[in-house]
Amino acid sequence: MTESTGHTATAIWPTMTYSDAPAAIAFLEKAFGFETRACYTNGDVVEHAELVLPGVGGIMCGSKREGSVLESLPPGVASVYIAVDDPDALYARARAAGATITRELRDEDGYESRGFVCRDPEGVFWSFGTYRGAPAA
Repeated sequence: MTESTGHTATAIWPTMTYSDAPAAIAFLEKAFGFETRACYTNGDVVEHAELVLPGVGGIMCGSKREGSVLESLPPGVASVYIAVDDPDALYARARAAGATITRELRDEDGYESRGFVCRDPEGVFWSFGTYRGAPAA
């Protein structure tokens, strides 16, 4: 998803803070396949990071710090759903990387999806499934 400017075409960026943003970024890369596209630091503090899941979208994250626009948002407070083509492979990858599985891989009859839910080491909920939203009218 790239425009002619070379920038990603991602229009929605869920954003979260982490107590240990460098460790969180490493986990998100290993467990879910995110790629870090930008990471601006000040010592051990991540002031702004952009992680992209190729072909899907991206998130922004950073260290919990005073003066941040998100300073009142506690670390680990978020829930993100990401539509994927192969939830079975991602489930195995997330489990192997140490994600805490909170809902096992399963089929959802009501809206025809297959997926699972897990938490990262700081408690953010990550849901992955094949459901891509209701069809347009």
